Amino acid sequence: MAIPADENARRVPAAAILAYMTDAFRACGLPEADAKTVAGAMLDADLSGSDAHGIFRLAGYVKQLKSGVFNPRANITVLERGPATALVDGDNGMGHLVMTYAANLAVELARASGVGWVGVRRSNHSGAGSTYVSIPVAHGMAGIYTAVSSSNFMAPWGGAEPLLGTNPIAVGIPAGNEPPVVLDIATSVVSNGQIRTYANAGKPMPEGWVISRKDGSAITDGKKLDEGMFMPMSTYKGSGLAIVLGLLGGPLNRAAFGRDVKDANSPPERESNTGHFIIALDVARFLPPDVFKSEMDRHIHDLTSSKKLPGVDEIRIPGQGRVARRDDRQKNGVPLAPELIKQVDDLAKTLNIAPLSGRS
Repeated sequence: MAIPADENARRVPAAAILAYMTDAFRACGLPEADAKTVAGAMLDADLSGSDAHGIFRLAGYVKQLKSGVFNPRANITVLERGPATALVDGDNGMGHLVMTYAANLAVELARASGVGWVGVRRSNHSGAGSTYVSIPVAHGMAGIYTAVSSSNFMAPWGGAEPLLGTNPIAVGIPAGNEPPVVLDIATSVVSNGQIRTYANAGKPMPEGWVISRKDGSAITDGKKLDEGMFMPMSTYKGSGLAIVLGLLGGPLNRAAFGRDVKDANSPPERESNTGHFIIALDVARFLPPDVFKSEMDRHIHDLTSSKKLPGVDEIRIPGQGRVARRDDRQKNGVPLAPELIKQVDDLAKTLNIAPLSGRS
């Protein structure tokens, strides 16, 4: 979910953001290669329009690295491996690093066996799911990803106790001349990042995003988030999806789920033990890749050119807006709010690195 547009936003070159975040992570103890990987995954979110998962998150990650919540020098290992499956231990490293490793391993397994399912334990928040399904897509494969959110904000449908995260699901499917189909959604009505953005800005939230734990009434004041729970998308269906994704991403990988998920206010020394899984599927095991891509293009065209309802300008397919935003932001820079630029410039002073505003 993109952060609401700021008319005062400044366009900052993607290369400057990448260099700044790489320097920031190096200053927090990450090895050079790992710092570049994490910074690259976060920049991918900014370029794609998943602004709540890009540089917007940097200050929080730095705080967690500096306080020892994340392991800056994680030794990622494969605990179990079969012809088409693997279980990865992230050693409490940054989720972006762990999931990049897992996604590439899934591609490796799929290349040999047709499908690769990689489960992950002892990871952390990894940003935008679209980043990781795009790795199989780049190899001509389909990708499916989920994560157990590192905090619980939703209740099972009808419940009054938050025992579920906004567990996202992302799917990537390659195409030919058309952009890849990339769906990346939270199982809540809107993402945690979007809700926090409204709350931090003091902007009233629309009814239906958050409800009271006490009586189920709507909460629109961001100052009262601690009294509320996020609403699942499509009522019981979103709740059900969050449950099944969480069970496959958590207990199956010996990772946290339900009451085992670390509370946002718990002591920092406790690991989140975030679980994920990613699947890579080699479409060549079903039909020739060029035939598959041609069929994808045909169906995408059929959908986008189909009859529209009155007042509708276009029918969009998941992923089309992502490609347009990437093209624009690569060329013209990533729009960042003045408050965010000031925040990361102030952060630079504490890390003894060059500020973002001084880079080009």
